[in-house]
Amino acid sequence: MFDLFRSRDKAVRILLGGLLLVVAFSMLTYLVPSYNTGMGSPSDLIVAEIGKDTITLQEMQRTIQLTVRARQLPTEILPTYIPQIVDNMVTERALVLEAERLGLQVSDSEVVELIRQTVPNLFPDGKFVGKDVYSAMLAQNNMTIEEFEADLKRQVMITRLRDIAIEGTVVTPAEIEQAYRKKNDKIKVEYAKVNAAMYTAESQPTAKEVQDFYNANQARFTVPERKNLTVLVGDPQRIEMLVMPSDADLQRLYSQNSEAFRTPERVRARHILLKTQGKPASEEAAIKAKGDSLLKQIKGGADFAKLAKENSEDPGSGANGGDLGDWITHGQMVPEFDKAIFSLKPGETSDLVKTQYGFHIVQTLARQDAGLRTLAEVKGELTAQWKKQRASDLVQQIAEKVPAALRKDPTHPEKVAAEYSLQVMRVDNFAPGGAVGDLGPSGDFDTAVANLKRGEVSGAVTSSTKLVVAIVNDVVPSRPSTLAEVEPAIRNTIASNRSTAAVQNHAKELLEKAKAMGGDLAKAAKSMGISVGTSNEVERAGNVEGLGSASYLSEGFGRPDGSLFGPVGMPDGFTFVAKVISHTAADPSQLALQRTTLRDQIKSERARDRNTLFENGVKEMLIKQGKVKIHQDVINRLISNYRTSN
Repeated sequence: MFDLFRSRDKAVRILLGGLLLVVAFSMLTYLVPSYNTGMGSPSDLIVAEIGKDTITLQEMQRTIQLTVRARQLPTEILPTYIPQIVDNMVTERALVLEAERLGLQVSDSEVVELIRQTVPNLFPDGKFVGKDVYSAMLAQNNMTIEEFEADLKRQVMITRLRDIAIEGTVVTPAEIEQAYRKKNDKIKVEYAKVNAAMYTAESQPTAKEVQDFYNANQARFTVPERKNLTVLVGDPQRIEMLVMPSDADLQRLYSQNSEAFRTPERVRARHILLKTQGKPASEEAAIKAKGDSLLKQIKGGADFAKLAKENSEDPGSGANGGDLGDWITHGQMVPEFDKAIFSLKPGETSDLVKTQYGFHIVQTLARQDAGLRTLAEVKGELTAQWKKQRASDLVQQIAEKVPAALRKDPTHPEKVAAEYSLQVMRVDNFAPGGAVGDLGPSGDFDTAVANLKRGEVSGAVTSSTKLVVAIVNDVVPSRPSTLAEVEPAIRNTIASNRSTAAVQNHAKELLEKAKAMGGDLAKAAKSMGISVGTSNEVERAGNVEGLGSASYLSEGFGRPDGSLFGPVGMPDGFTFVAKVISHTAADPSQLALQRTTLRDQIKSERARDRNTLFENGVKEMLIKQGKVKIHQDVINRLISNYRTSN
């Protein structure tokens, strides 16, 4: 199926993306709840109107959940992302409205053909599996056929409109030549690095300076409030191990999902490939003769696997005795190969089979007719599915019920833990940013316990995929830090500030000395005990050994030979001063080889900018015309629901 990602048809890629979104619905867990908005009237459920189309609150919640899952966003930052998600959805619908105005259409037959190309399993033997199966697949993911195909049409129309918008992007030969020179011009420099380590001794503070710093900044140095906690941990994986479905549970799950266990006709096979692809036609007769010889040996009782290892030119299967591995269904192989393996009985060997790759000797190893896998055959899969869903349900119950149960009786957390299969642990001297036992630090947990007093219980939050609830046993108040506690930090702060200043001052001194010595950087550096290096000839995108990215030499590319430049600060904490030794212009004879690539790069950059301006322009135009109406009050209430739930 991954070959679909290499499709060059934009519409096919769009459809595949849509199907992956559909699959993503089924992966959503308790970590992203469905919020009760408390909105009653129909107008309260409309986020935006775009022409005759609407974006409903239900669509928004579904899209938000998908966004959280795809980007792995923590739910507490959703209020920040929701306006962006709304804007993206409104922009897409506005583009569809503009596409319809321009007369762009996507026919039903085009949609069917796209689905046929992308999901061939819906068309075994070229025949559609039926509307019921198609509908059931989408229904499991809370979508109807109409919703799915309408979304598909929208995406195709948007793509077509965008293509129109970016047509005619022109890149002149002069612009290509300028980009070529910028990319391929080279520079060679001499450089002197000024490092903080050179000034460590002079940067160290005295005891009096540390004391003075502490006295002047004493209010900054405090030991934060700490809490002693009892933490209850719900681990979905552990809960999965503790729950087990009954036979009735499995039968019910099997009945509800029986269509998912239908299997097409399939075979297992092995082959020997003698390639003709990429070889002269004059060699084909000899290759065929070799194939006939191998076939004669196999039909005479020779070891197929041994001959495959010695002769097959298929790198994927040859080393495995020709075995193609997994089960093969119709349509996975080229037509000639497909016809051969499905016409043979288990153990039978074909005559020579000619395909676009060469000559094959094919042997079918096993065969399964199309049918429905029995409950016994899929019991393991169903059990795993049930256990995962049951664990998810129980964790959701934990999130809803455990905090309330602990608030009723915070003195006996072990009873609640036993009832819900939770682990209990003590976390003493906890401060924000600290580890929650072996779960590690968690910003969500910090927020949940931040304002709790002794005897109070937190809400349920997630930490490292586990659900945690905390009881505050005791609160240790914040207090001023002693000098002894913060002395190392003070020394480091003073030394770091001084060394940074020393590097800047000495780098400027080096530059001025080099200028005073007629541009002799090496002589100036030697007088200050600083070593000098020389770069290789390097392009802007290159790298200088001992210095780093050549992008930090950008000033030098525009300076004449012999020029000094800097100081230039580096992320690694050092600063350098440099002298331009020479420039090497890009070789004009190589421009022709890069012209197409450079043109496409420039065109792509401009197309992105142009597309953004076009999309924003369409949306703003339709808003002014009153064809797009955004209900900000509904959006605000939605944001508020997500904000108050965290």
